Amino acid sequence: MVQLQDLCIEHTESLKNALIKIDDNAQGLLFVVEQQKLLGILTDGDVRRSIISGCDITGSITEIFNKNYVYLHHSASVEEIQQTLNEKIKVIPLLDDEGKLVDFSSYYRLHRTPVLEPLLGGNELEYVTDCIKTNWVSSQGKYVQQFEQTIMEYTRAKYALAVSNGTVALHLALVSLGIGPGDEVIVPDITFGATLNAVVLAGAKPVIVDVEPNTWNMSIELLIKALSNKTKAIMPVHIYGIPCNMPDIITLAKKHELLVVEDCAEALGSSINGQHVGTFGDVGTFSFFGNKVITCGEGGAVIFKSASAYEKAKVLRDHGMTPGKRYWHDVVGYNYRLTNLQAAIGCAQFEQLETFREKRSNIFSWYEKYLLSSGYFSTQQLPENYQSSLWLFTAVLKSTCLIERDNLISKLAKLGIDSRPIFYPMSDMPPFKDYQSLLVGNAKAISKRGISLPTSVYLSEKEVKLISEEVINCIAGFNSFKGMVKSNA
Repeated sequence: MVQLQDLCIEHTESLKNALIKIDDNAQGLLFVVEQQKLLGILTDGDVRRSIISGCDITGSITEIFNKNYVYLHHSASVEEIQQTLNEKIKVIPLLDDEGKLVDFSSYYRLHRTPVLEPLLGGNELEYVTDCIKTNWVSSQGKYVQQFEQTIMEYTRAKYALAVSNGTVALHLALVSLGIGPGDEVIVPDITFGATLNAVVLAGAKPVIVDVEPNTWNMSIELLIKALSNKTKAIMPVHIYGIPCNMPDIITLAKKHELLVVEDCAEALGSSINGQHVGTFGDVGTFSFFGNKVITCGEGGAVIFKSASAYEKAKVLRDHGMTPGKRYWHDVVGYNYRLTNLQAAIGCAQFEQLETFREKRSNIFSWYEKYLLSSGYFSTQQLPENYQSSLWLFTAVLKSTCLIERDNLISKLAKLGIDSRPIFYPMSDMPPFKDYQSLLVGNAKAISKRGISLPTSVYLSEKEVKLISEEVINCIAGFNSFKGMVKSNA
């Protein structure tokens, strides 16, 4: 993989050295710098034209590089980068506030070290090509059924439906169970917005409860306090792949005759005592977005215990059409179907799932070895006999770290290392502020100092070690700086 240093050349270098370096990096260009500050861009065409025009090959590149170039700030969004890339601009330099070159983007990599990126190295192309050759590209086709069957076998669920994304999976799960206006659904304060969005879209009201400080999952103690005569369902979220305390939640649900919808968007592969998450409750939902454990690009699935809920959801997923009677609608439904093309990618990804899990296990162990040994972080607690999906390595800065989480993210971005904050508390979000909540401050504390680090399955031990060293250096350097300021005050 091309590194930033492979694309950089000092402005005093010769044409000959520039040509050699361009040939070596195979990107067709170089970033011309002076002590890391970007001065311009030099292409292989620039070098060759100058040589043809009579320039000495041992002469300097100073006069021939292009000083008018396209660049972006290192904090540029994925959308900005993708909109800038085109047939003419295939590599974009990313600069900091001082104009120094800190990273680059291309069609093949948006950052030096992205936080999560799918690995499409199996039969994805073969299966998608099969869809195109046979003309089965929409929601009909063998791969959709194969994908659903694979999900059932892997999770040991009785029924499964493939859907277009994880959000509609949640919505379909709720409405298939009859949850709607007048009902309350208890949700955790730390989750992605789709969890609460689905509850609101179903016409029900979310009741937000705080999380446990050790697992970051829904607090059972607060869950009990949140129960009311309007409570219809509990929606535990297996956040970052760590399973919730499903045995206690199911016991509570049975006692109060409540439904349980498990949000397993990040938890494919997570289990408790060998039982896969999503199979404890009435319904479980999964996401196969590009950053999930496996991906279809976009996609989701719903697994069911009840045949009646499954049959109802199947009709609702397909426009509300009556099975066996084409174009006849007995109910108002949705178009929540997954395409055969997407399912084909999902089938190929499933074939590699155990390999992905092994690689993620290595990545987590390397972070433990090189980063957690620093003593700067705490992580989620995984109870005994619980298995995690190992989705995304996420940790919380301890109070001994004087650097703010957002400042650390900014410093890492300048080093070409992509990172993410932990999800914001749902109770802080404008759309959900007026909903009932039971909070003790755990979600706020975790969210304020939590950070997710690169976990793409192709990362090597050397790369994780380097990322860990850069993180530790940022923290240690800031701690030292703050200590000096305090001592001189």
